[in-house]
Amino acid sequence: MVSHASEPPGSGLTYDRRVPTTTWTGVHEQAGSWWPLLLVGTIGGLLAGAFGVGGGILMVPLLIGLAGMDHRRASATSLLAIVPTSLAGSLSYLARGESDVRVAALAAAGGMIGSWLGSRLLRRIHLTLLRWLFVALLVAVAARLLTAVPVRGGDVRLSVGVGLLVLTIGAVTGVTAGLFGIGGGIILVPALIVLFGYSDLLAKGTSLLAMVPTAAVGSLANLRAGQVDLRAGAVVGLAATAASFVGVALAFLVPPRWSSGLFAALILAAAAQMVVRMVRVSRH
Repeated sequence: MVSHASEPPGSGLTYDRRVPTTTWTGVHEQAGSWWPLLLVGTIGGLLAGAFGVGGGILMVPLLIGLAGMDHRRASATSLLAIVPTSLAGSLSYLARGESDVRVAALAAAGGMIGSWLGSRLLRRIHLTLLRWLFVALLVAVAARLLTAVPVRGGDVRLSVGVGLLVLTIGAVTGVTAGLFGIGGGIILVPALIVLFGYSDLLAKGTSLLAMVPTAAVGSLANLRAGQVDLRAGAVVGLAATAASFVGVALAFLVPPRWSSGLFAALILAAAAQMVVRMVRVSRH
């Protein structure tokens, strides 16, 4: 889809009316520096590898603040960078035997269905109450993680009932992603730990594997809509992919109790970010 208008002054982005995709011509590229994008990718990759999440919780606001992107383009660019990052991270966990391919496939299928449903609901329902309820859910999940220390090692049997529940959880993560912009790992990782007794490492590896097709499908849709900055996404993605290997190594070094505590802190940060957005929206 060809863009027919430029971003408002001060956004740091310009659009070429003749081509379907946009290019990053923000102040940092004009200065010949890619360091802000490399920094964003490094932080996102560390989060992805260490916690099994996409890293968008920090990459999106950093792309807005450091690269001058608007929120929609920052989200789309971040999602594109998550594709190679989650693939690299999941392969690292898989090589260590810490990824459940069957559960990841079910969660991914549910996630893609849920994201479609969430995008439709976004245009039809009032989200204020749902957002506050979701923040309360995130706080409750964080509190539960602080009291539930995962045990590493052992196998988890996949029954029909467990499979249907995983599919449902995947759908819920997709809906929340479509409605609130919160990545699936924030929900899927603690769900696998608390509900199914997964170790923290197995939950993270499975979450990253489930994220690959979900992020790829979303990125294809964004590319068709001309919302992705390809060059910025490539730089962020390469940096994030490299950093994800370090993040995975850190995940194996951190004890389970510390891992749960740090992940709970990440969930609380996501909840706080949502609250800040809601407060800002209510003031305008």
